[in-house]
Amino acid sequence: MKTRIHKILADHGIGSRRGIELLIRQGKVLVNGKQASIGQLVNENDIFEVDGRFIKLNKKTPNNKRVLIYNKRVGEISSRKDPEHKKTIFDALPRLKSGRWVSIGRLDINTSGLILFTNDGVFANDLMHPSSSIEREYVARVHGQVTDEILKKLVNGVKLEDGLAKFTDVQSGRKGNTNQWFAMVIMEGRTREVRRLWESQGLEISRLKRVRFGNVFLPANLKQGAFKELTKSEISSLERQLSDH
Repeated sequence: MKTRIHKILADHGIGSRRGIELLIRQGKVLVNGKQASIGQLVNENDIFEVDGRFIKLNKKTPNNKRVLIYNKRVGEISSRKDPEHKKTIFDALPRLKSGRWVSIGRLDINTSGLILFTNDGVFANDLMHPSSSIEREYVARVHGQVTDEILKKLVNGVKLEDGLAKFTDVQSGRKGNTNQWFAMVIMEGRTREVRRLWESQGLEISRLKRVRFGNVFLPANLKQGAFKELTKSEISSLERQLSDH
């Protein structure tokens, strides 16, 4: 049976449907040695080359879904490759027999904490899509005077260069002489959104860590640079969050 190219590659964890379509438009996907086209019908016996890499599809387990929690270090980048040879979040992950790990969202180089990976490109795409309305929780050390008025603005919404942004919840924590810790929840994953929200109020973040994605928490005993695989029931619980929206 033939299937559309972006679907079959996403089902085998090669990337998100949107990402695969972009690669096709850029001429970076070949089928049986010929340039692929959007919506092309293919099957698992075809020979694929994606961005210079030959892909052999595993017929037995096209969607044997796996999910990892990774505790990202500060200084690691969220890209697969880096021309400056910095450490990337993919370096410590276990090797897959087929397909590849897809990160569910990104964290900037100076942010640490929880990032999820899956071998299922469609699942990754669904979890990242704004319509999923999945909470992301962060803790941050904020420098400067944080007033009640500022906190109210951050919850009501602040206009950033790419549109309105807000925290759905902010809780204050430990206080120092010149800084204070806050826990905050956000529903989107726009680039540097948490930092930009605080910066819009003239405040600076010196440390930022993601501690939760949906109902998945960063385990207290998971060291930085280490990963943990979710169980089948934990993956099912994450899937249920999509069906709830």
